Amino acid sequence: MRIGTAVIGLLALAALAGCTSPTYGGGGGGGGGGGGGPSGEIVVGNILFKSAHNGSQNPAIDTVAVGSTVTWTWTSTGAVSHSVRSQGAPSFPSSPIETGDGKTYLVTFTTPGSYSYDCAVHGAAMSGTIVVR
Repeated sequence: MRIGTAVIGLLALAALAGCTSPTYGGGGGGGGGGGGGPSGEIVVGNILFKSAHNGSQNPAIDTVAVGSTVTWTWTSTGAVSHSVRSQGAPSFPSSPIETGDGKTYLVTFTTPGSYSYDCAVHGAAMSGTIVVR
């Protein structure tokens, strides 16, 4: 009886773990991976998005596993405002417009697809794609 209850509990926990939605945050701290694979790290610079993984920029292109968290970090932006704005479908929650180095924005991608983004302030001059497999 106890083993059956434990098995049901573990199955319920596993099911809940797979039901995560995109998450995001701002303001500080780095982000780690979301359990599905390596995390993506994107530098938000002065009029650029740059992949910390492969160096691609404008567009910054990163491939991550389902369940991974991608972190955008504002670096050397000075007083210039930037954002991470999801474009098209599939989509993810867009960040607010932020000013100042050290700001971070995190999204956990739970569904495979190709997610395009740009900056709400600079449009196509700052762009990128997250490929989730």
